[in-house]
Amino acid sequence: MRRRLPILAMAALTAAALTACTAGKESAPALGSQPKPSGSASTSLPAASIELWHGFTSPAEVKSFEDAVAGFRKKYPQITVKLVKGVQDDQITQAVRGGKAPDVASSFTTDNVAQWCKSGTFQDLTPVIKQDGIDLSVIPEASRAYTEFAGKRCVMPLLADAYGLYYNKALMKGAQPPKTLSELTELAKRLTVRDPDGTIKVAGFIPSSQYYENGASHLAPMVGAKWYNEDGTSAIGSDPAWKQFLRWQKDLVDWYGYDKLDKFRKGLGQEWSTDHPFYKGKVAMVLDGEWRNAMIANEAKGLDYGTAPLPVADDKPDLYGSGFTSGTVIGVPKGAKNPQVAWELVKYLTTDTQALVTLSNAVRNVPTTKASLESPELKKDANFQTFLDIFAHPKTSTVPSSVNSSFNQEAIQEFMHQWEKGSVADLDAGLAGVDKRVDDKLKLSGG
Repeated sequence: MRRRLPILAMAALTAAALTACTAGKESAPALGSQPKPSGSASTSLPAASIELWHGFTSPAEVKSFEDAVAGFRKKYPQITVKLVKGVQDDQITQAVRGGKAPDVASSFTTDNVAQWCKSGTFQDLTPVIKQDGIDLSVIPEASRAYTEFAGKRCVMPLLADAYGLYYNKALMKGAQPPKTLSELTELAKRLTVRDPDGTIKVAGFIPSSQYYENGASHLAPMVGAKWYNEDGTSAIGSDPAWKQFLRWQKDLVDWYGYDKLDKFRKGLGQEWSTDHPFYKGKVAMVLDGEWRNAMIANEAKGLDYGTAPLPVADDKPDLYGSGFTSGTVIGVPKGAKNPQVAWELVKYLTTDTQALVTLSNAVRNVPTTKASLESPELKKDANFQTFLDIFAHPKTSTVPSSVNSSFNQEAIQEFMHQWEKGSVADLDAGLAGVDKRVDDKLKLSGG
């Protein structure tokens, strides 16, 4: 599984590296600038050594990447591939700027894709995708959206995350998972247990935006909220779906009592530990990603739970079954010494069914092509299948690529914190202020 850095931490980590980024020295030919070699798969490429940087760190994850690359080595025995683990986005950007780019680089976050495409930090893959006749329709639309910007596809999706609802069957006492926000409200209240003084002992559902995976990006698809207008300006203040969600959220927070809910939340176990409150029966329903299935299998054996899509706005039933997706991306940085060979490795890892299934089975993230989703070799049970279905749903969405990176998410997240604790008197004015912050930052970012 992938354990992502929180949005704010990731933004702080990469902001300096992305500001006024240049692509540095270029000592190698650009991708697609040379004729494609002809011949069989094993002889069409010259002997070469390439380096791939990725962010995986645990032994199991690192081995899974090695296993996936093994198929490429078998196909091209004359190519030597060196894997470098634990690399973060700022390291990739700085290496490119310094003229020391790897041939291939992978990232766990999609927030920097627009800046990378715009600055040329990663090379545009569009010419070689067209040259090789790759049908991108085998990848769901949301994943295609977060791997391109302004007509440039500078990375490809590798593995994906999808977000859904986990529920404790024992605490549910036979109740079915909610499909609408009103059903979620009713069930959350019914499953909540309090002491006589109102202290929360068990929460049916924690609506706070400060709770673990309850980020604005993960919650927005429940109401179909838009992030940007067609001209690239922020739509957070003008799209009524945001107000619809925020009012629902605030009503449920108020029912709990902000202070009581905040005290309960702060007393819970850590998200990435065996003390997770969902494992301990402290929270009946939680929003989380597909990787939680693997964590439960390792850390909470015997937990009787189920998974379902997130509930959606009562007036938008067609959204049910969809959710939020994002994922790992991979591409060829500018300055790669062997760009054509590097592209063949990127193409293999992102389009070869066996490579994707190998990675998914080991890391327990969602593979990104239709063939890999349907592969009989993909390990799946009912709880994991939920997330495969969410990922493939036509209305599943993501945060569109923007040179603002994650600033729009930071801005609405900060506002949601103030809103839920009752510090915002005028919702319309507050959201208009979020729009202004995002649009002002967009101008500074060159949008």
